[in-house]
Amino acid sequence: MDGRLQESQEQAQGSTADCSMNHLIASPNPEHPANHICTLCRNFYTLGWVTGTGGGVSIRDGAHIFIAPSGVQKELMQPANMFVMDYPSRTYLRKPPVLKPSACTPLFLAAFDRGAGSCIHTHSQWAVLVTLLVEKDARSQGREVFDACFEIEQIEQIKGIPRGRGKNGMLGFFDRLTVPIIENTAHEEDLTQSLEAAMERYPNTYAVLVRRHGLYIWGDSVHKAKTQAESLDYIFRLAVEMRRLDLPWIQ
Repeated sequence: MDGRLQESQEQAQGSTADCSMNHLIASPNPEHPANHICTLCRNFYTLGWVTGTGGGVSIRDGAHIFIAPSGVQKELMQPANMFVMDYPSRTYLRKPPVLKPSACTPLFLAAFDRGAGSCIHTHSQWAVLVTLLVEKDARSQGREVFDACFEIEQIEQIKGIPRGRGKNGMLGFFDRLTVPIIENTAHEEDLTQSLEAAMERYPNTYAVLVRRHGLYIWGDSVHKAKTQAESLDYIFRLAVEMRRLDLPWIQ
């Protein structure tokens, strides 16, 4: 047996043996959050978004929040690895004893507090490169780096991003997409305050870039969060290639 697969199965078996709330994660339904997160993690791994156990996925289902753990290879994720939190009390109903909670948890909660049904964190190379290009532009223009956003317009895939919470429809071809960027920190949880500040300053955004780190993106449902993540990654990659060809992001 592959060593990585054996390790994941042993972790899952240990979690099952030691957890008393396993009914929360046991379901044959592939759309059940515990199963769905595993599927997303495998898919995101193939896209290069969650390499080396990085990144994370969370789904809110009523009063329960399902969160992928820290330190488990995403392509080997099992439902038994899931943490389950009671959202109103912020207490864990299910904690696999051999695993650590995701360091992304307080940032996920910030998205749920603003009505999200799912929040995803990726380490996409295209997201990282875009933050570096925005940083380079700001420095060359004598502007404050911390205040710079990623902005682009007249790209068809922008239509995959909603106009904003409480607003009908998606952005249009001639709309300008703005994604705020926050500075990275040594520890993931220390990003929470900056993320919340960006959410307040840009209330229509469904995503926040972290410079030299990756992306947090959320949606009203897990399906919307996933499709928005895909749309943004397409746009980020296109933006990097546009810069290589000396094409402007803003017309």
